[in-house]
Amino acid sequence: MNTKRIWEINSYIQQKGEVHLSELVALFPDFSAMTIRRDIDYLEQQGFVVRTRGGAKSISHLTRLKEDVFVKRELENRGAKEIIAKKALSFLEGGRSFFLDSGTTLLNLAALVPENCGVLITAGPNIAVELCRHGQQNVSVLGGSVNTENLSISGASALEQLRNVNIDVAFMATSGFTIEAGFSVGNINEAQLKRLVITRAQRVVMLMDHSKLENRLPYSFANFVDVNALITEDLPPPKIIEAARQAGTELI
Repeated sequence: MNTKRIWEINSYIQQKGEVHLSELVALFPDFSAMTIRRDIDYLEQQGFVVRTRGGAKSISHLTRLKEDVFVKRELENRGAKEIIAKKALSFLEGGRSFFLDSGTTLLNLAALVPENCGVLITAGPNIAVELCRHGQQNVSVLGGSVNTENLSISGASALEQLRNVNIDVAFMATSGFTIEAGFSVGNINEAQLKRLVITRAQRVVMLMDHSKLENRLPYSFANFVDVNALITEDLPPPKIIEAARQAGTELI
């Protein structure tokens, strides 16, 4: 094994973020494509890169991209999300068990939850950490598969756990809303989890900023008839107000 060549390849991939096999073959003309592929296999086994169809990507580069996405999502419509979170606080009164969905709006709410609020259950590991940081003593996070795009936990294990949970108030998030499709997300496992949470909750409070309006994603999980209250930073368009009124959903 030519250690010097392997680490030179690794250094090149880390600098570029993503490379094609042909680039590496050109850089190391004395070695065959098969040899370079074996070097990439070794680097993948060591956790430095991930193989792609035509070459390799740096793991650290992918991680930075994910972190950038999280930071960007947290900063988007930040003022609106803070307003929504503050409005949601009144629904924490009088309950004993609360579910906090995943998402950046719920992360804002987690920072505002009063101490010793009751049993707090969440589908977001980052939300569980935020709750604990602010003095919560009774926090449970669902077990299951983590969606690395938004740090949401879902899957069979999470569903099984939820079937035995009684929820007084569920604070839910959505990726999109249209009158025709209702509330929707882009991941089928998340949609299944959200549907089950809604059936287990006495009250369902949807937290949604205006950027989600008229966005229709592949998997619908609820309509106005499933939601007791919709909290936004400002009143939505008249047609949505009317649809909520007909379904008996309170707009806040």
